[in-house]
Amino acid sequence: METSAPQVDLGSGESIRDPSGYFRAARERAGAVQWSDVHRAWVVLSHAEVEAAFRDVTTLSADRTEIFARAAAKHSPAFGIVAELLGGWMNFRDDPVHQRLREPVRAAFTPRAVGALEKDVRETVELTIAAFDSDTVELYEAFARPIPALVIAAMLGAEPADRSRFQDWSDDLGAIVFSLAPGEVDEGPIVRATQEFVAFFTRLIERERVKPSRNVLSALVHGDAGSLSTIELVGACTLLLFGGHETTTNLIDNALGILLERPELAAALRARPEIFDTAIDEFMRVVGPARTMARKVSVPHVRGGHALERGDTVFLAIAAANHDERVFAAPAEIDLERAPNPHLGFGWGPHFCLGANLARLEARVALRTLLERFPKLHAAAPVPPLSGGTMGLSRRRLFALLNG
Repeated sequence: METSAPQVDLGSGESIRDPSGYFRAARERAGAVQWSDVHRAWVVLSHAEVEAAFRDVTTLSADRTEIFARAAAKHSPAFGIVAELLGGWMNFRDDPVHQRLREPVRAAFTPRAVGALEKDVRETVELTIAAFDSDTVELYEAFARPIPALVIAAMLGAEPADRSRFQDWSDDLGAIVFSLAPGEVDEGPIVRATQEFVAFFTRLIERERVKPSRNVLSALVHGDAGSLSTIELVGACTLLLFGGHETTTNLIDNALGILLERPELAAALRARPEIFDTAIDEFMRVVGPARTMARKVSVPHVRGGHALERGDTVFLAIAAANHDERVFAAPAEIDLERAPNPHLGFGWGPHFCLGANLARLEARVALRTLLERFPKLHAAAPVPPLSGGTMGLSRRRLFALLNG
């Protein structure tokens, strides 16, 4: 395989601080598709090539079951339940299994279905704000983190009091979901979280079978998803919980960091709330929580002028695609009215994020309500820089003075 120096590092601090400059230089140096010794993988860096790769289900595979199985072989027998659970996550499977797992869930996340949730989301945001116990608030723990967890908990028929358990389980499971070496993770917290996930949702599923309600879980149990096994239903629930909590929390938090750093942007949104929809997509483009998606070459082929062999790892660099100057004018700038905005923060093609509409709704309602309720909101401490790695982006620890 070809190499070049310097090598692309998708998790480098420079790629996080200046994604536009870093990835533009990388493309100019070695093209849109190049080999990285840092990752021992191909990296795809242009918007056109990343979008094409997302659509390609013929030569690229999203299936990670083999990876999880190999990881299980390196751990104790108890780790087997982790591999089994993650095998029920649609985003880790190819068709026809992917489609069989995805289709029953899809109806719950159509624009119309999600739009019907706006009243519930507003009530959740209001309750979260009402719980602020000081004029100085740490917005990650007190605002960005609880809102998505409460919303998805309600959708799945769980009690609000279970929110903290959901958050802890999601945090523990994230250690393997975002790991580049799942065979080396500390298995204790992950196994414990998975066991509790399975036990908790199995009880909820059995309750819905006996006494149906009108929530999303009930629709899954009594709809087309009824053909899924219990562990597959549990897998669907944990994926909805994890995706609906972890990624939306980081989107809200990352956006809040920008608004605290750039008060003129907050002022623009207060003055023109009609631009919130385009603003949310711009935040998703600039500081979306997913930086990279991984694929495996299933059929040898040529991509970007390079011969890719079966079994090669391919990293689809969403962060690079979202800062491609050939698609986005002045990609380093934040344009709250950018339109069109074909960012790839929710993926693309068959694996496009089912929760995209819900994430947009939650972020819009949460940010707009907070800015309107506290017109003098500003940072009470230096805003920490964005951090993360190859796969994800987060900020956390945002201290804000509500009425300064």
